[in-house]
Amino acid sequence: MSAGMTRAKRSVRRGLGAVHRALRSAVRTGYTRWRRSIQVRIVTSTLFISAIVVAILGAFLMQQVSSALMDGKVKAARLQLDDGLAQVQRDLGNSPGDGSRLNATIDRLKSRSGPSGLYEVYIRDTTEQYFDGYTTNELREESVPRRLREELKNAPAGASAYTYGKLSYVGDRPSERGLIVGGKTGQFELYYLFPLEEEQRTLTNVGRSLAGVGVVLVLLLAAIAALVTRQVVLPVRLAAQGAQRLAAGRLEERMRVRGEDDLARLARSFNDMAANLQEKIGELEDLSQVQRQFVSDVSHELRTPLTTIRIAADMLYENRDTFDDPAVGRSAELLQSQLERFESLLADLLEISRHDAGAATLDAESLDMRDLVLRVVGDIQGLAERKGSKVVLQLPGEPCMAEVDRRRVERILRNLLVNAVEHGEGEDIVVSVAADRDAVAVAVRDHGVGLKPGEGQMVFDRFWRADPARARTTGGTGLGLSISREDAQLHGGWLQAWGEPGAGSQFRLSLPRVAGAELRGSPLPLVPPGAGDARPLYAELEAGE
Repeated sequence: MSAGMTRAKRSVRRGLGAVHRALRSAVRTGYTRWRRSIQVRIVTSTLFISAIVVAILGAFLMQQVSSALMDGKVKAARLQLDDGLAQVQRDLGNSPGDGSRLNATIDRLKSRSGPSGLYEVYIRDTTEQYFDGYTTNELREESVPRRLREELKNAPAGASAYTYGKLSYVGDRPSERGLIVGGKTGQFELYYLFPLEEEQRTLTNVGRSLAGVGVVLVLLLAAIAALVTRQVVLPVRLAAQGAQRLAAGRLEERMRVRGEDDLARLARSFNDMAANLQEKIGELEDLSQVQRQFVSDVSHELRTPLTTIRIAADMLYENRDTFDDPAVGRSAELLQSQLERFESLLADLLEISRHDAGAATLDAESLDMRDLVLRVVGDIQGLAERKGSKVVLQLPGEPCMAEVDRRRVERILRNLLVNAVEHGEGEDIVVSVAADRDAVAVAVRDHGVGLKPGEGQMVFDRFWRADPARARTTGGTGLGLSISREDAQLHGGWLQAWGEPGAGSQFRLSLPRVAGAELRGSPLPLVPPGAGDARPLYAELEAGE
């Protein structure tokens, strides 16, 4: 028995929980729709305001109908009372006579039902010499309120009064609300007791009719508001959809113009804006195409004279020790170094032009990121020693396999390490490698000058330098980090930078393990541990941004 009750309680709780969740979901959905839709807000406000107005008007109309109905009832009842008082005066005079005479009078009064409808009669002798009171049917004497009796007791002959009270019957007949009118003639008081059941039924029907009409009116007002607001909101929605399509690159998007009203002018203005925007973007695309083509053509055209100059420079460089003037030998060395930088700049410009033209391709193969890091560190080891820096490796014991383009990833790592050596102020360079189920990451940390506020967003810009007055000793072109960003995005990865003034910087390369997969996170933190309490600067550039 106890187990059954426990299961029943659990079922009830589950049912209540389901109802609660459903209600909460419905409320949340309704609130979201109300917050996001102008039409819903206007229709809701119209419903609320019109319901209040209709309720006030309905209450006022009910009050007026009730007053008019009761006033008419009272007027008819008083006419009936005047007629009854005249009848009592004719039949009874100043003495009631015997019972048969009184019964005959009451029967005549009952039979003379006028415009006031059904009623009961109560006669009372104020002298109390013959009888205290006599009523028709089985109406109780207490149905006549005492206050009405007291009011007529001291009133002159011919006076009348009325009040509302409860009509109480003998037997099983239930009590009901009624109108009691009374008058005085001679020594007699005559009371008419009118049940208000019919009037109450009439008021109930009127109230229901008003309620029904009010509900229909509110719904009609809401429908009208919905229709009117739809005529205004629909063009706005179409404009919003058109703006979204424009933002998505569909520059041919236009709105349909109907009529000559304000909304039509809005549509024409939108179309003019879209046409101008399409024209300007087309001009910019053409200009960009011309610029990319110019860079590509110049880079290619410069290779032929550069090759000739390279041959001559190599000859001069190889024979620099044979010149009598040491300045000529020094010039040959300077020419050689600048030619090497010029060649690197041309190669970088060609690579940038391929990225800009969307012609860069990915030659992915499964590689261990640890091997790539070791190879690049070996290539820049001599440079680090000349700068007084030591490269510290933090490599995991297990392979960090990923599908990457060897040439591009090595170029990214080489640019990051050279950048760290260039700005590391002779401090140690820490290279960390980590991997998880979906991604691999390499972080290069230096302890040099770091990044100033606002520089975190410019570090990957083309030809940008943190300190223009700082001498470039490694022969960089100013395009290394820009190309590295493009290479990372081509892999579907991230290249991010963190820095603090005077606390150094850290660059983190995050790549998906599978080429083309979506990257959701990185196994290495962007902010290195123990970096300090200063607010870091971020430069987060993800694929597709």
